[in-house]
Amino acid sequence: MDDAADGVLTREKILEAAEDVLRRFGPSKTTVVDVARALGVSHGSVYRHFPSKAALRDAVAESWLHRISDPLEEVVRGKQAAPERLKAWFDALIAAKRRRVLKDPELFATYVSLAIDAREVVKAHIDALVDQLARIIADGIKSGAFTVKDARVAARSVFDATARFHNPAHAGEWTDPAIDQAFEGVWSLIKAALTARPVAKRG
Repeated sequence: MDDAADGVLTREKILEAAEDVLRRFGPSKTTVVDVARALGVSHGSVYRHFPSKAALRDAVAESWLHRISDPLEEVVRGKQAAPERLKAWFDALIAAKRRRVLKDPELFATYVSLAIDAREVVKAHIDALVDQLARIIADGIKSGAFTVKDARVAARSVFDATARFHNPAHAGEWTDPAIDQAFEGVWSLIKAALTARPVAKRG
């Protein structure tokens, strides 16, 4: 191997190569040597950027998850009213997940396998998504559109309530022709809960 290539070797290039190798061999058979070979460098060059195979796998999973969460930030910062933004956020998240599983189900399964092992990475990803939801809901509380008291608690509850539609564990259900109708039913309940007005006490 020609370690002269290490002069321009970047973390991003290693991650790109790792994704290609994972696509070919799968997560159980992919090694750091395979990634180094694809880059034309020694495995030591890769280890200078990632101290272990586990660190490289975590970084690949993190990169994939960021490609899902980062575009959602635009929805969070949008100009729509909070209820419309919240629905648009879920529409975007669900569409992104479905595109990936339908376009390349084998690669999607590979990433899911990586994510299962990268527990801290996944936890950070979920925390980031819930934070995005909390910011939208907080805007809704401020404007009077939502009546819940705690934006963070509400965000986590809404995220958990919609898991069937975006959690990869349910990917096998996403081709069900009735899945969109099912989401609309859940969304109606969520919206009603977020906008419910307190019942006046009789007395």
